[in-house]
Amino acid sequence: MAALATLLRHSRRSHAHVLPISRALSTTTPTTGGTDPVAITLSDAKRQLLRERDPDRVVSILDAIDTASISAASTRHALSLAARRLSRSRRFADAEALLSSHLTASTTEAHLAAVLCSYASANLPEKAIDAFRSAAPSLPTPNSPLPFNALLSTFIRCRRYRRVPVLFAELSKEFSITPNATSYGILVKAYCMARDDAKAKQALDLMREQGISPTNRIYTTLIDSMYKRKMTNEAESLWKEMVESECEPDVATYNVKAMYYALHGKPEEVMEVMTEMEAAGVKPDTTTYNFLMTSYCKSGKLEDAKVLYHSLAEKGCSADAATYKHMLAELCAYGDFDAGLGIFKDSLKRRKVPDFRTMKGLVEGLAKGGRVADAKEVVAEVKKMFPENLLSGWKKVEKELGLDSDSGETPLLEVTSGETVAEVRPDAAEVEALELEGSAAEEVTVSEESSDDEAYVPEASSSEEVPQGRA
Repeated sequence: MAALATLLRHSRRSHAHVLPISRALSTTTPTTGGTDPVAITLSDAKRQLLRERDPDRVVSILDAIDTASISAASTRHALSLAARRLSRSRRFADAEALLSSHLTASTTEAHLAAVLCSYASANLPEKAIDAFRSAAPSLPTPNSPLPFNALLSTFIRCRRYRRVPVLFAELSKEFSITPNATSYGILVKAYCMARDDAKAKQALDLMREQGISPTNRIYTTLIDSMYKRKMTNEAESLWKEMVESECEPDVATYNVKAMYYALHGKPEEVMEVMTEMEAAGVKPDTTTYNFLMTSYCKSGKLEDAKVLYHSLAEKGCSADAATYKHMLAELCAYGDFDAGLGIFKDSLKRRKVPDFRTMKGLVEGLAKGGRVADAKEVVAEVKKMFPENLLSGWKKVEKELGLDSDSGETPLLEVTSGETVAEVRPDAAEVEALELEGSAAEEVTVSEESSDDEAYVPEASSSEEVPQGRA
C-alpha cells in the first residue's frame, strides 16, 4: 500500500486538521484482521468513488482496488478522481505524492499516460513534465507518442495552452518522438485557444508535410474556434475543405455549428442544423438538445425548453451535467423555482448536481419566496456531498439567508416587494462550456485497446459533476 503510506506520512505532518486517510477504511472498505484494506473489485470501487467526496476516503478506496483488475483507462479514471478531490481541498502536496507513487508502477506507455492525464485533474501540469522526464527513459524504445500526447493534453486541460508548442518541439526532439495525428491535433487546439490562426494553419501544413492527413477532429477543433469568434465565413470554408478531404462531419462537428446558432441565432436555426444532421445520417445527441434548450430559453420560450427537457428519454438521450446546470440557471433567472427544484431533484438522483453558483441561485430564490423549508432541504442535500472543510460557502449562504436555524421562520434577509433574485443565467462564455463532445482535444484516452486516433478525444461530461471549487 505504497500510495497510502506515502500520503499518511505527508498528511500527518501537513494536514492534522483534516480526516486522517487511515480513517477512511472504517467507512468505505472492509479490512482484514490487520490494518490493510481488503481488495475490492473495480466495479465496486467505481461505485464508491463516484459517491464519495471526502478526499481521504477516496484515496483509501483507490488503494483497496485489486490492481490485477485495472486497465490503464480505469487507472486514469480512479486516480483522476482521487487527485481532483485532494486538489479541491487545497492539498496539492498530497495530490502530487499520490500521483508520484503511481509512477513506479507505470511500466507501460498506456499506464504512464494514465498517470500523466491525472496531473490535469490535480491542476499540476508542471509536475507532469517532471514525471514524464523521470519515467520516459525507462520505457521501451522507440518511444510512442502516447505519453507525449497525454502530457500535452494535460496542459490543454489546465488551460496552459501557450506552453504546448514549446513542449511539442522540445520533448519530441529530446526523446526522439515522432508526433502523430493526435499530437498535431493537440498542437492545433493550443493555437486555437491562443487565437493564433496563422500558427494553427502552419501546424496543419506541417503535418501534411510529414505525410499525416488532418483528421475529422482536427477540422472540428478549427471550425469550433472560428464559430466561437463569429468568423462564420472561415468556419464554412473549413467545413467545405473538410468534406472535400473526405472527412465526414460527425455529431461533434454539427454540435459546433449548433452551438453558434444557440448563442447568436434563433431556435429555428438550431433546428435547421439538426435537420441537416439527420439528412446526413448523424443522430443529434444530448449536447445538441442542450443547445436547442439554451436557444429556447434565450428566446423566452421557456415552456418549449421544459417540454424538450422532459422528452429527452423519448429521443434516446439522457440529461447530463450541462443540461441540469443550464436549465436550472435559466429557470431561476425566469423565477420558475418550482421547475428549478424539480431539475435539482433530477440531478441529485443522478449525482450530477450543478455548480455552487447555480445552486445558490435556486436556494436564494426559494428562501426569498418564503419557501425556507425547501431551501434548507436543498442546502442539506448538497452539503452531504462534501467533507466539512469544503462547506464554508454554503455556511455563509445559510447565515445570510437565515437558514442556519431550526425555527423555519422567514429568512433574516429582508425581501422588499418586487425584489427579484439575482440572475444566474449563464452568459455566452458559459454556454460555450456545454461540454461540447468532440469539439476540442482536451483529454487523451489511455486504454490499451485504443488506437492512436481514438486517443484524441475531447473532455466530455465527466463524473465530476458536483459544485466546482469551494462549496
